[in-house]
Amino acid sequence: MVKETGYYDVLGVGPGASLDEIKRAFRRLALKYHPDKNPGEGDRFKQISQAYEVLTDTNKRELYDRGGEQALKGADAESRAGFRSPMDIFDLVFGGMTRMRSRTERRGRPVIHELPVTLEDLYNGATRKLSLQKNVICPKCNGSGTREGTVSRCPKCRGTGMEVHVQQLGPGMIHQIQTMCSNCQGQGEWIRPRDRCRGCNSRKVARERKILNVHIDKGMRHGQKISFHGEGDQMPGLEPGDIVIVLDQKEHPTFQRQANDLIVKLEIDLVDALCGCRQTIRTLDNRILLVTSRQGEVIKPGDVKCIPNEGMPIYRHPFERGKLLVHFQVRFPEPGWLPSKQLQSFFPLPEEHMNTEVTEEVKLVDFDPSAERSRQYRGEAYHEDDLSDDPRQHVPCQPS
Repeated sequence: MVKETGYYDVLGVGPGASLDEIKRAFRRLALKYHPDKNPGEGDRFKQISQAYEVLTDTNKRELYDRGGEQALKGADAESRAGFRSPMDIFDLVFGGMTRMRSRTERRGRPVIHELPVTLEDLYNGATRKLSLQKNVICPKCNGSGTREGTVSRCPKCRGTGMEVHVQQLGPGMIHQIQTMCSNCQGQGEWIRPRDRCRGCNSRKVARERKILNVHIDKGMRHGQKISFHGEGDQMPGLEPGDIVIVLDQKEHPTFQRQANDLIVKLEIDLVDALCGCRQTIRTLDNRILLVTSRQGEVIKPGDVKCIPNEGMPIYRHPFERGKLLVHFQVRFPEPGWLPSKQLQSFFPLPEEHMNTEVTEEVKLVDFDPSAERSRQYRGEAYHEDDLSDDPRQHVPCQPS
């Protein structure tokens, strides 16, 4: 017969509880009332830790059972000084990184949204409005999920949030599995149906429409993230996470982006390539650039020229810009647009370097890649048919 049951009552166990039962009770209550999770329950957390220290020490428990707390106080100074810091006990049971992990888990997960943007938005900067739905603490029940004072410990898991299933594997062999409580969904709390909050149906959160003003700075890139700190979903006991906006640049019909440079393809006529070109390019901020080649310069197909400081603004340095790279494509005239003799009169005659006595003259014809692939495919199929008709392919090996 024990004199007092105060420490047993703190842990929710009986005086005859085993050491394993006491440890399980401490784990459940310490996680529930840890100051990181419930800052206002510091005294309760201290009581739980002291009860655990006394009831898991054989000598202290025996002394407490015989004379209660008074017996502990009347013991020698060493016994009284034996109470350690509640945090030290917590770390001893759960491991030294538990407090750090608990703080990390108190923050909600980020909510990620993709925002379609144009190359013009990234070039000029823009502000876009984004409408979204988020979870907020239910205003009717303040996140409790029920009427005040009607939450009780789940009777199925006894507040642990976990169910223990035991399977018999064989004579004297059992397998124990822990799963989330099916009655309280791991919350450790049970609410009677008539006490459920009608505003959130005991989910503790409600849906709310939120409009964000997303500022796109000049020079931002495809895939760049813009974060709104603390604007994510709310949940009781958790600090709201962030809303993260990911920019999704759509393809542009004229320009391609390459880091801080812009690429544009410019098609010119043969006469412009030979005699000098004057072409215009409309920029992403609607300016018109007049592009001229140097006098006497011949532009060949595939040539690349650059215009300094006409590329993308550099992020956070909006007055600095990359280059505009101009890829030239030369448009040749149709056959017969000018008689050969007249055309040759504009160019110097080619020099004769070949010995026609040892050459064999051939003709150039147009090449169609798709027709060539089709021809090769038909040839390969015909070759496979030939192999399949070869009787030697079907003669089985004769045993020696």
